[in-house]
Amino acid sequence: MKRIFLLVLFILLVSQVLCDDYTKKREEMVEKQIVARGITDSKTLQAMLTVPRHLFVPEDLRDEAYADYPLPIGYGQTISQPYVVALMTSSLKLQGNEKALEIGTGSGYQAAVLAEIVDSVYTMEIVPELAGRAEKTLRDLGYTAVMVKNADGYFGWEEYQPFDVIMITAAVDHIPPPLIQQLKDGGRLILPLGNPLYYQTLTLVEKRNNELYTKHIGDVRFVPMTGYAQVEAGKEEVPEESPELEEPEEIAEPERPVEEKTDLVSLGMLLGLILLIAVATLIVYRKRIF
Repeated sequence: MKRIFLLVLFILLVSQVLCDDYTKKREEMVEKQIVARGITDSKTLQAMLTVPRHLFVPEDLRDEAYADYPLPIGYGQTISQPYVVALMTSSLKLQGNEKALEIGTGSGYQAAVLAEIVDSVYTMEIVPELAGRAEKTLRDLGYTAVMVKNADGYFGWEEYQPFDVIMITAAVDHIPPPLIQQLKDGGRLILPLGNPLYYQTLTLVEKRNNELYTKHIGDVRFVPMTGYAQVEAGKEEVPEESPELEEPEEIAEPERPVEEKTDLVSLGMLLGLILLIAVATLIVYRKRIF
């Protein structure tokens, strides 16, 4: 019985250390990568502090989940750089009562960030494997207000229109007309607009009285939007890899040593706990023997 108790205690202690480690990494991410670059929207900052980004990346990349750059998630796609996620989210000026449409679910991370703020999120992913994986991750984390659909996002999700906000997380050289139609009057749409093979301009679009008003936010680089968007643009092939994806030109190089230091501290704490449990186990066995 004592051995079972010690095993449960050990698991709880290790889990707590790991949780504390990722919580600290999220705090550092928000402070050094997001707030330091001028983002102050409280809803966005709280969402970035809350969503466990490391659970949306492949296991072998979890140590880099909170680093200042995008990460590959398979099938030629990436999870966006944390700053870009925060920038796109805050630019929409969300109030909390919106119905949002996201084009390009990817890992599901951006949908989770939106779900921390708005009433409901409808997100579309053209790659079946990514759609299934994201849906499972979101469901396991309790994001019941997010609906995932495996389909070409170019045509939107007509069944649930109109949407208060629409976010496109893939590069496209024009705004898909179906998405303009499905955007509510007074609604806002944000997307990386421009040549999908080079840099794009992060563009905020507001629809007022069926007129579109645009605002340019900055240069970014996203993976290309696939499906009908490529047919419409006359592109038959898109390179499988695109270097420096989604990283704005002004972003500094990631501070890898900070993450390495954090990992070493966590490892030391974990080894200390293992040693503590081992000593406690020896004491228990000595009492039983003598």
